[in-house]
Amino acid sequence: MTIERRDFLKQATTAAAAAAFTAASYDRVLGANDRVRLGIIGPGDRGQQLMREFQQAPNAEWIAAADVYTRRHEEVKKYGTAIKAFKDHRSLLDQKDVDAVIIATPLHCHARHFLDTLAAGKDMFCEKTLTWSVDEADACLAAVKKNPKRVIGVGQQHNSAGYFQDARKWVKDGLVGKVTSVESWMSRNTPRGKGQWVRPIPADCNPQNVDWKAFLNGRPNRPFDAHKFINWRLYWEFSGGNVTENMVHQIGWIIGVLDLPAPTAAYMSGGVFSEKDGREVPDTISVIMDFPGDVTVSWQSTFSNSRFGLGIRILGSDGTIEWLAGTTDMVTGKSASGWSYAPEKLNRPNAEAIKGDAKGDNHYANFVESVRSRKTPNSSVELGYRSAIAAHLSNLSYRRKEKVTLDSARQSARK
Repeated sequence: MTIERRDFLKQATTAAAAAAFTAASYDRVLGANDRVRLGIIGPGDRGQQLMREFQQAPNAEWIAAADVYTRRHEEVKKYGTAIKAFKDHRSLLDQKDVDAVIIATPLHCHARHFLDTLAAGKDMFCEKTLTWSVDEADACLAAVKKNPKRVIGVGQQHNSAGYFQDARKWVKDGLVGKVTSVESWMSRNTPRGKGQWVRPIPADCNPQNVDWKAFLNGRPNRPFDAHKFINWRLYWEFSGGNVTENMVHQIGWIIGVLDLPAPTAAYMSGGVFSEKDGREVPDTISVIMDFPGDVTVSWQSTFSNSRFGLGIRILGSDGTIEWLAGTTDMVTGKSASGWSYAPEKLNRPNAEAIKGDAKGDNHYANFVESVRSRKTPNSSVELGYRSAIAAHLSNLSYRRKEKVTLDSARQSARK
């Protein structure tokens, strides 16, 4: 961690804490018919997906956007011709008519935008993963605890779905019994020679249209690199790879269903095996995480085979919860999706299997209504924090080639 970034975390955390005393100037009481006025920091590809989702949510409207790439300033007009566009996110945060901010910037910028938004007295929805590192996650959570009035949601939408609501109820009702092991996986594929996430570079992606220094966000200065600006997910200094892009979603679901704390340790192996295209982050991964209460969680992923899609199995003494999405049976060739409970007849001899049928909530509408009601969103900042810690410990283990504990990760961050 650079001195500049360490100093920023200290200063921003202090500023966010001070906001607890100054944010009242930004507050307004939302009436039953009032719309939540939204601003977004980082309306790139994912950011504009979020703009479409929030545009469909009742009682929400877009009024502001900020991005270091001027191309986005025109693109956001699709979601409201009166949207005010800024190059510097701090100019957006100065707008007193913005009620809540959506953060959809590259991962290495999340903590800065999170803490700046908190200091400005705004509610916020931060895309996963919450932060780029353990120390950033600790700083963000500490700032939130000093300013608990803000409504903060995290972009882990599985925790609003029916398969979350049913599974959590089955666990709370005691149908699963003692859980010591959870299996999870996520598989994808791309045409040979085309690596996952590699995107074309627009012709106007140049130093004149991009605030490169702002994008670097305290990383060592170097000449503008359009490839790294567009394909930042491939590089450690900007990204956490597939662990922070995909594993964090499933781990957040598991943590939410079982009400687990942050993990205490993780071990991860794998490598860049599918497409050797210059990327640093691995495309083939096996992770094992230790959680308090004698629970282990495994996650496996590959970018060179998609047959078994995405899935989770919670293995309990009294039953199993299984959630599948796009898994193809090798015998029948049929794709399976859905969630279910199967009893362990040894301990629940009279129990019956259950097929899940909960409808779930719209994740984005839930956040908007949480801003209006001042209730905690389905995917809270605490859940975002715990799943971020799981992701960061896993990546640290891979990079160090050893099992990493949360204590050792925090000690390293202080050096």
